[in-house]
Amino acid sequence: MNSILKNGLVAVLFLLATLNAAHAEEFSAKVIAVMDGDTVLVLRDNERIKVRLAEIDAPEIAQPFGEKSKQSLAELVLNKQVHVDSQAVDVYGRLVALIKVGDLNVSHEQVQRGMAWTSSRSKKGKTLLTLQNGAKKAKRGLWSQTDPMAPRNWRKAHAAPQQQHVVQNDLCGSKRYCSQMNSCDEANFYLSQCNVKSLDKNHDGVPCENLCRAKK
Repeated sequence: MNSILKNGLVAVLFLLATLNAAHAEEFSAKVIAVMDGDTVLVLRDNERIKVRLAEIDAPEIAQPFGEKSKQSLAELVLNKQVHVDSQAVDVYGRLVALIKVGDLNVSHEQVQRGMAWTSSRSKKGKTLLTLQNGAKKAKRGLWSQTDPMAPRNWRKAHAAPQQQHVVQNDLCGSKRYCSQMNSCDEANFYLSQCNVKSLDKNHDGVPCENLCRAKK
């Protein structure tokens, strides 16, 4: 087994082990930094943990409203004690989780303010879609633009060839089927960033229907 393949296998096994350990864990922590509109750094028992907000996708910092989205999230959570409800770990090693400040669902608030897109297609995602449609109608935040670009499309358009190579070889691993996916977020990553077209058999842009679409 060559070193590249071996390192890739180790990374995938480590990711799977971390996913199993982190899934469905709940804890309290203090937000000590805000990285962008959907990513924060929390402190839990002297351990720093990077957390990606579940069910949303905020504009990248270099995108229009990227800085404003970051500022909005900072207003909501920075230096506050929050409740973290972990869902998974993404391919970047970040904990994917729902975050609440008291009774306030932070993902919902970011979408309602027009500072993020909903990325959820589950039954629970109907609430987020309603909030997003309300923000669109009111032209709040990013929806004040004529034709806002979804972050995943922006990332794809602005990724340098070298970055694309790194993603393909160091982050994508060997997963090719929906049965190997642990969450809708992971399936979306493999479809949009790793170009694993086998996850979208009907070519509608939605990977792994059982994970990413509400069951009828």
